[in-house]
Amino acid sequence: MLDLLLRDVRALTMREDRPRAHTVGVLGGHIVGVDEEVEGASARRVVDGGGAVLTPGFADAHNHMVWFGLSLAEMDLSTCRTLDEVYDAVAERAARLPSDAWVIGSQYDDFVLGGHPDRAALDRAGGGRPVWLKHRSAHMCVVSSAILDKAGILDDSAVVPEGGVVERDASGEPTGLLAEQAQQLVDALVKPYPVEELVEAIARASEVYVAEGLTHVTEAGVAGGWIGHSPAEAAAYQLARQRGKLNVRVELMPATETLHPLTDELVGLDLGVRSGFGDDFLRIGPMKIFTDGALSSKTAAVTQPFEGDGGVGVLGDDPEVLRNRILAAHRGGWRVAAHAIGDRAIDLTLEAFERAQRECPRPGVRHRIEHAAMVRPDHLPRLAALDVVPVPQARFLYEIGDTMRTSLGEARIPWLYRHRSFLDAGLRVPGSSDRPCVGTGAPLAGMRNMVERTTSGGVVLAEDERVDAMEALRAYTTHAAYAACLEDRRGRIEAGMQADLVLLGDDPTTVAPSAMDKIRVLATFVAGEVVHGGESLTYVR
Repeated sequence: MLDLLLRDVRALTMREDRPRAHTVGVLGGHIVGVDEEVEGASARRVVDGGGAVLTPGFADAHNHMVWFGLSLAEMDLSTCRTLDEVYDAVAERAARLPSDAWVIGSQYDDFVLGGHPDRAALDRAGGGRPVWLKHRSAHMCVVSSAILDKAGILDDSAVVPEGGVVERDASGEPTGLLAEQAQQLVDALVKPYPVEELVEAIARASEVYVAEGLTHVTEAGVAGGWIGHSPAEAAAYQLARQRGKLNVRVELMPATETLHPLTDELVGLDLGVRSGFGDDFLRIGPMKIFTDGALSSKTAAVTQPFEGDGGVGVLGDDPEVLRNRILAAHRGGWRVAAHAIGDRAIDLTLEAFERAQRECPRPGVRHRIEHAAMVRPDHLPRLAALDVVPVPQARFLYEIGDTMRTSLGEARIPWLYRHRSFLDAGLRVPGSSDRPCVGTGAPLAGMRNMVERTTSGGVVLAEDERVDAMEALRAYTTHAAYAACLEDRRGRIEAGMQADLVLLGDDPTTVAPSAMDKIRVLATFVAGEVVHGGESLTYVR
């Protein structure tokens, strides 16, 4: 007796030997067979798909789930087109808050606004309250005088962390703009977040994710540094799962700041916990380390200056410190996920990975480069030799592609967020969003961007890096599973795989690219259980 039988579906199995099926059987949270393999089997639940398209569940290989959940309760500034609109939004929110409450907003875009919000204007709009506005890149923020004072920036008592930037005007006064590690000065005033607040943030994000067809996500940085929210962040995920508020599988990347010496030779988490610890629903993934900043803030570490005002960005720390952290994590049995956007940061990361494999060979470890945004041609064979997993975000091309063109110049555009070149080099490219950074994280929107590579201004960036719709679907299924070292249990529709499935209103591999992100997610299944869209299913019995 099966637990679930899905019939009359158009299943895209992601198998080369059997690309399509029409019936799928599930038992004990796993797929037991398709078509004739389950012919004649009875089931406790039989769903008639009515010809809908079935795919493996979508995965997001790089997102910030807690952060996204928190942002859902903050002011959304992504629709603001002028600075006055930002100030009006701050004033409206402030008017509804106590006099000492923080006014927090996310997703403002200085490129659209024509500049960053002004500290003095925020002071007026917020009525003297602490105002904290986060840039869409997450690598910058603007704060009011009240926060600058609390953080010790106004009287110069604050120690700016290595790799951080506190912007000052011509007279030496702070403008309120903080970049990269300098954001820790604000974080120190609000962190750690209460675990219960994090649980609710996870719950909010989970509801959005399953509605988009996501069944597995990788949380790219927890528990430490400016990216983490609490030393107990993993406990918040455990509680959310225990209370039935976490409906997607999650892999957690501990921030490098959480690792510490365990013996004379090894670094890690207490008890020797490292990558792979956990179960199929909640597990520890790679160690996350920042080697540079972002393109939109011109803090990515590049070899040649940015256009216009120049500058070559910043590294996340002293180069030797970064290399030694990567090497120590590698020796300690960790997979490493290195945030590296600029080509100079990618140089450093590859050097560290190559040295690590020379000194302590670990075949098949699958270290990762998060974003891998500016990959030069000479990087490609080095990536392939190491079997590094590049994790680019195609959605960035649409959301901030025009900004990147302006700051990089045409000569470097072919390096941006490659896809086809990675595949041709023998690498696998997982789908990811970096949500809530930049824009929507919906997988179907990400697939469209992989196919089109068009900016919001209508310009195609590096047309040769386009892939077809099937390759885009593969990125969010089989290649995302590979990036998580879990290709033996998810990413395909076949016997033995986890029954994480998405029922769609149309076929993303055959519709026009412009229609991909408009396909309805009819239902989402995790371990064979409906986590979204149950009311729309037709049960035969």
